[in-house]
Amino acid sequence: MSKYTSFPEPMDDHNPFQDPAVTQHSSNSGYATLDLYNPFEGTAEPPPPYEATSPSAPPVSAKTPPSRTTPTEPRNYGSYNTHNSQSAVNATTTELMKKQEELERKARELEQRERELQSHSLGPGASRQNNWPPLPSFCPVGPCFYQDINVEISQRFQRTVTLMYYFWLFGTGTLLFNLISSLAMFCIDTTVGVGLGLAILWALLFTPCSFVCWYRPAYKAFRSDSSFNFFIFFFVFFAQVVVYVIMTIGIPGWGFSGWIVSLTALKRNVAVGVITMLNAILFTAQTTIGVFMLKKVHGLYRQTDASFQKAQAEFATGVMSNQAVRQAAANAAANVAANTAQGAFNTPA
Repeated sequence: MSKYTSFPEPMDDHNPFQDPAVTQHSSNSGYATLDLYNPFEGTAEPPPPYEATSPSAPPVSAKTPPSRTTPTEPRNYGSYNTHNSQSAVNATTTELMKKQEELERKARELEQRERELQSHSLGPGASRQNNWPPLPSFCPVGPCFYQDINVEISQRFQRTVTLMYYFWLFGTGTLLFNLISSLAMFCIDTTVGVGLGLAILWALLFTPCSFVCWYRPAYKAFRSDSSFNFFIFFFVFFAQVVVYVIMTIGIPGWGFSGWIVSLTALKRNVAVGVITMLNAILFTAQTTIGVFMLKKVHGLYRQTDASFQKAQAEFATGVMSNQAVRQAAANAAANVAANTAQGAFNTPA
């Protein structure tokens, strides 16, 4: 029966180390086996290194889909919101920078104003010395007002006040030139003596009155933000602009060499007509600038804290702070009280 089985007979001496698989493994020099290395020998050589064979890459199956490559830059799924947020941040930053620049500019203005006030500071009990009009020292009449636009007027309104001052000077020069043109008219026609006299009167009257009645109120209004002085300026300067219009028209016999007078003089004498024509042009420019300055000051007035209620309060405070007015009010009250007491004493029971 043994010839039909693959198992060896028990009596056969079978050596398991003679198996072909073991023999092939032992003959491979790439593995550190006991047959090749004996630790008890006196050799100092290290054991042979172990060299493992790299496993071969598994074959790629035809059914496996190719791997999807990752893009070099990530896709920006929130670009729209990011753009809006960035725009809002930029707008806010720009606004903050503008506000910071404005605050720095105001700080520089205040610092400059403080330095100017410190440089012009006076001792206790002293007052500023009047410097306008700038008269020579030998003149018996001294200056009547103190005026310094760079010191008393804030930098925001210095340009406007300076223009008002130059406009007053321009008006004064126009009146003086009107006096010259009226004198030229009188040289060719002695019947216009009334006009020459009125021209002299207007030059002597309007020059100081315009300075005191509308320029000084405008100066004090911008200096101390005075509502009362603003209203005085508007009232007087509006009347002054109306007078400028009359000057420009040039009604004969009124002392103004306007367009009507200049056209009449041009028919009589060319040279005198040219002089009066120049005077009419100056009157026209004066009227135009006057209307422009009135609108400009009114626009600045609306930007300030001035109001009619503040003007009334300033007027009441100014009247009551006047020593003469208070003395007159006290005397009137005392007279009324004395008359009342005397009347009550004389009344029969």
